[in-house]
Amino acid sequence: MKRAALLLTGLLFLLSLSFCGTARRGVPMFAPLSTEEPAVAKGEAIFMSYCHKCHPGGTAGLGPAINNKPLPGFLIRFQVRRGLGVMPAFKEEVISDDELDNLVAYLKTLRKAKAEERM
Repeated sequence: MKRAALLLTGLLFLLSLSFCGTARRGVPMFAPLSTEEPAVAKGEAIFMSYCHKCHPGGTAGLGPAINNKPLPGFLIRFQVRRGLGVMPAFKEEVISDDELDNLVAYLKTLRKAKAEERM
């Protein structure tokens, strides 16, 4: 009986380690993005100012990965404006509508680059 409990405890411990993430968290998973388009370049600056702390490079950090979420632009805007869970809401006084449009353009470019890398 004790052996079964010990085995179950060990199994649960190993299972919980699988939720800790990957060791590649800080390693770039794809080539640098092309930020030749002005909106994407401006969106990258907004991302680095407000989003990178929790979503480094669009991957998981303090927050979940966002470069693999197939959200349309209007839902990204909604989530940024309203927040979700522990994510703060970024009102128009913090990120203007134009800056939010640029951020969405950057996130779509980031997602596209990530998808192309998997191919």
